[in-house]
Amino acid sequence: MYLFFICYMVERVVRSIHQPNTYVIDTIGYKNLILKINFAEVLHCENPEKIRDDWISNYNIKVRNFYIDKVNSELADKIPTATQMGKVYSCLILQTLEDGEDFIQGMIKVYHSEIAPIIDDYNTSAYYEPPIY
Repeated sequence: MYLFFICYMVERVVRSIHQPNTYVIDTIGYKNLILKINFAEVLHCENPEKIRDDWISNYNIKVRNFYIDKVNSELADKIPTATQMGKVYSCLILQTLEDGEDFIQGMIKVYHSEIAPIIDDYNTSAYYEPPIY
């Protein structure tokens, strides 16, 4: 549940600042993501917009012009919600977690993998395909 919450919050930040997921993950950094997941039990009770704004402010996350929601309407009539993408990423992280790897190491690995840009391209069906594909 806490991994899902962190992935969901990353997605909320990404959609707000128009940056790729990897930028947010790298800017917050491993040590701070460990803190976030350790306090997720408390954080998930707060307003997600406040948490998003705090992350943007506290980690000096910059706005850019990477629009994840710009899709071809003939290929995708709607994009997945931040909640749905949090679930996609948290499931993928859990399914690819290696022995001795913590959740945040798995998260960094998945968000930096070759599949992440494909999942985030909502003109394809990758984000809702079963993970085996």
